Amino acid sequence: MFDDGKCLDAEQTVEWIPALRAYARSLTKNDTDADDLVQDTLHKAIRNREKFKAGTNLRAWLFAIMRNTFFNDRKRAHREVTGAKDCVAGSVSSPATQEWTVRGTEMMAAINRLPTHYREMLILVVMLGESYERAGEICGCTMGTVKSRVNRARKLVAEDLERLPDEE
Repeated sequence: MFDDGKCLDAEQTVEWIPALRAYARSLTKNDTDADDLVQDTLHKAIRNREKFKAGTNLRAWLFAIMRNTFFNDRKRAHREVTGAKDCVAGSVSSPATQEWTVRGTEMMAAINRLPTHYREMLILVVMLGESYERAGEICGCTMGTVKSRVNRARKLVAEDLERLPDEE
């Protein structure tokens, strides 16, 4: 518990930071933005800790805060123009040389090209191991919608990867 006796357990919250960071990375596609999103999520969780009900799913609560924060920030950023999208700082300086790195990069690029609603379901269920039910709680949709989106995301990634020229 925090010093003021609220219901949120600090140790449990810290345990979920790696999963939060992975989910944030899938949403933002950028390590720096992911770290900022995790920090914003934890700040909001601590600030609103009295709203957390003891005995409920802390991970789902934190993921829901993160998801809402991401989409709210995205809406806000859409109204703001900051600079050129093709900035040199955002490009990779040297290509990967190992086959597994190349394939992994291709797969993550295919995942990152997915529409957000498919990508977040794929990340939550396939990469982070959330159940369909829990992913539905986090994203505010039914389990059937989650299953449908995960299935569609898998198909889209497979189709995207099939279109890539085979180097072998």
